[in-house]
Amino acid sequence: MGIFVWNPGRLAVLLLGVLWSSSVLAGDRINWPSRSGPTLDSVVAAEDAQGLPVEWSETPAKNLAWKVALEGFGHSVPVVGAGRIWLTAATKDGRQQFIYCLDQQTGNVLHHQLLFENAEPEPLKNEINTYASPSCALEADAVYVHFGTYGTVRMNPKTFAIEWQRRDINCRHFRGPGSSPILWQDLLILTFDGVDAQFVTALNKRTGETVWKTARTTDYGDLDENGVPKLEGDLRKAYSTPAVVQVNDRWQVVSVGSRAAFSYDAETGRELWTIRHDDFNASSPPLFSNGHAILNTGSRNSNLLSVRLDQSTRGDVTTSHVVWNRDKGNSDLSAPVLVDGRIISTANNGVVTAVDVQTGAELWKGRMDGTFTASPIVANGLVYFGNEEGETWVLRAGAEFEVVAKNRLPEGMRASPSAADGMLFLRTFTHLYALAETKQ
Repeated sequence: MGIFVWNPGRLAVLLLGVLWSSSVLAGDRINWPSRSGPTLDSVVAAEDAQGLPVEWSETPAKNLAWKVALEGFGHSVPVVGAGRIWLTAATKDGRQQFIYCLDQQTGNVLHHQLLFENAEPEPLKNEINTYASPSCALEADAVYVHFGTYGTVRMNPKTFAIEWQRRDINCRHFRGPGSSPILWQDLLILTFDGVDAQFVTALNKRTGETVWKTARTTDYGDLDENGVPKLEGDLRKAYSTPAVVQVNDRWQVVSVGSRAAFSYDAETGRELWTIRHDDFNASSPPLFSNGHAILNTGSRNSNLLSVRLDQSTRGDVTTSHVVWNRDKGNSDLSAPVLVDGRIISTANNGVVTAVDVQTGAELWKGRMDGTFTASPIVANGLVYFGNEEGETWVLRAGAEFEVVAKNRLPEGMRASPSAADGMLFLRTFTHLYALAETKQ
């Protein structure tokens, strides 16, 4: 029988009368350090995937370790390390933005702090996004909390002390912030694709000082007869999180924006190459495979394409380095994942496809029910897709479409899952669930 424990932060933790299996042991590792996991590709590390549940339910209780009610709204992914879970939330109107830290094993709230207050936040102008959609970035001695134009903080993960903050890196998000930070060496890399300004910037992660800032050089083709961007610049919006890749002896930051994708030198921010495309609202991080970058270009009519990466990939490579370009049937908001040479993704209507990473040829297609905004994760040869109706579809990443399990919770999700130490974390619209193999 469940026991409800109430804490001062008005968060309810549901502790089930079960014993967890021996594989669920939080350690000192940083298990899920960013939006897209330890390797920036949404793949769960082998040690964290061991014992990850495939089936669960709340009623009757099955493999449910705990459940926490969250105050506020947010789609940030729970990042996990050293036995602690970090995520953000905000009031619906964006006037207040918070950080949460929870104990991984129990769900107890260790820290709940108001970080930013905003007198006049810009309205979201949509029902999908929130003022707490960017995820945190986590390492052993710091957690980086990011709300886009509203502010960025470095916090000590043990004492919760704020070590620096920046509120002067700004753009008009217009439809809310979405890009999450990533870490590379001593840099915290942030992406701003607003309606008035579009750039990528790198901060010294220890001091918060700007190391480099590079503006997009995109020709958006959206000016009216008076030279003013149409739709207030809405066609310039993007939400994507970058990733890093080593090409020969140099590291590159690959970032997909509206109407173009770019690569920047990770140390200096110098633009290395660009690819023009016709789409906007890009939200998917790039993937990498055998010397190629796999890019999804945005919502609706998005393209999925493969770009050859070598010493000659410089300048505008739209017509020279694209190996294949799939121009229809691609995902829009939910990001693709790469498993055993197959790119697996779903459109928001639940049509899921697998594409050959070398050729772009479609290998299979299937259908899931529901609306899919959250990106999937990969573990043990399975792909976990969560939808807005509260279902999580578990598919086998094999040679054909195969549903392994379908699980339902009382409400849906737009936040992507994360995993650590055999535990799966699902953030629904109002709760955070921890799922783990249990024994009665």
